Amino acid sequence: MSTEQPLPVIDHDSAPYWQAAHEGHLDIPLCGDCGKHHFYPRAICPHCHSDNLNFDTVSGRGEVHTFTVARRPAGPAFADDVPYVVALIELEEGPRMMSRIQTDDPEKVHIGAKVEVTFVKASDEITFPYFRMT
Repeated sequence: MSTEQPLPVIDHDSAPYWQAAHEGHLDIPLCGDCGKHHFYPRAICPHCHSDNLNFDTVSGRGEVHTFTVARRPAGPAFADDVPYVVALIELEEGPRMMSRIQTDDPEKVHIGAKVEVTFVKASDEITFPYFRMT
């Protein structure tokens, strides 16, 4: 079994998202027709089905909608990370995104906790937007 953590594949639809994360800001799709943000990056708006999409830099602030604490690794590649928090973050701009919460004490994470984005470099190409409580 591999001890290297798997990394996302960057495609045409997600490239601006990953580039922004690499540069230290959170950009998510914004529909030019209905005016709604969405996450994850995709070719059409999930709200109105338009392909008139651009990436918009958002605040990076939100709150924990739900979460779980991973206490057992999801394979050998994650053994050094446990325990870690995986959460569904509701961004101030509306969309929800799955991410990790960086914390020294997973027991302090709770639903409704205010969070802000932080960035963790995983490789030369991939920087993950994680969150931390504020």
